[in-house]
Amino acid sequence: MSGPNKNYDPVEVAALDPEAIDQAVASALAAASAATTLDELKALRAAHQGDRSPLALANREIGALPPSAKAEAGKRVGQARGRVGQAFTARQAELEAERDERILVEETLDLTVVDDARPIGARHPISLITERVEDIFVAMGWEIAEGPEVEAEWLNFDALNLGPDHPARQMQDTLFVAPEGSGLVLRTHTSPVQVRTMLDREPPIYVLCPGKVFRSDPLDATHTPVFHQFEGLVVDEGITMAHLKGSLDAFVARLFGEGTVTRLRPSYFPFTEPSAEIDVRCWICSGEDDNCRTCGGTGWIEVGGSGMVNRRVLSAAGIDPDRYTGFAFGLGIERSLMLRHGVADMHDIVEGDVRFSAQFGMEI
Repeated sequence: MSGPNKNYDPVEVAALDPEAIDQAVASALAAASAATTLDELKALRAAHQGDRSPLALANREIGALPPSAKAEAGKRVGQARGRVGQAFTARQAELEAERDERILVEETLDLTVVDDARPIGARHPISLITERVEDIFVAMGWEIAEGPEVEAEWLNFDALNLGPDHPARQMQDTLFVAPEGSGLVLRTHTSPVQVRTMLDREPPIYVLCPGKVFRSDPLDATHTPVFHQFEGLVVDEGITMAHLKGSLDAFVARLFGEGTVTRLRPSYFPFTEPSAEIDVRCWICSGEDDNCRTCGGTGWIEVGGSGMVNRRVLSAAGIDPDRYTGFAFGLGIERSLMLRHGVADMHDIVEGDVRFSAQFGMEI
């Protein structure tokens, strides 16, 4: 058995050639210096410091050397790998510092800036329920009619069979427009729109008149001086109370739910004859709960007034009452909202708090 080759020259191993090692170091230092991003530096580090890098291959060759040559070769390769490692570590620190400085500039937050964000608004439920009612009647073939809010006394009262001495004229709590004797009022109902419609067109007439009305009522849980109504008017040949009842039943079924029906109770209104109060079957208990908070245990909820158009009203509008008949009805939109959604206090409707409107889930 032969002894170790003590005359073995490590220079004869190509991977351990000093020039090759110097070249590998120079290439690694140049690559580290040229890296412009941390991701790029990571890829170059793997190429020059990884298991398949030239210096890693040279380091593995040291194990094949005789003992007398290992020390010198190991020192030379170790120094080379150290220089490369230091270069990559230094470049990494530089790139991280550049990244942090860039982030501070690009993603900085000024915590002293006043936040001027505003909460998201919401459409008011009065507008939404008005549009829903309009859609219901338009789908039935009716038209939408509108009129001025400052109205002539004659249209607001006289044309509707409410003469100067009629007791109902005082019941309206009218707001008159200055100066005294101007003959103008803030309309107390949307019925003047019906009169204007009858004056402007020939029957047949099928119109819905929604709008804002005014009374000198104080604001409390159930009253407001400014509120909204919608009134319906039909004038045609052969119109009867049966048509009124059918129209109301079709409307409440769409607004309050299928199966909801109405009943008519005899009443009095100057502009209709006969007249009737409109009651709706309670959609909560259907009359089966004596303790129902919605209907008070009666099974019915009053929602408005109605009747056949008075002959005098037809005549005042220039329509022949012997040829044409018609019906009219009116409901309060605030009341419909309170009944449909269980709103207990009128203040919630009129005060304009967006949190109230947002509850209806219809944000802008």
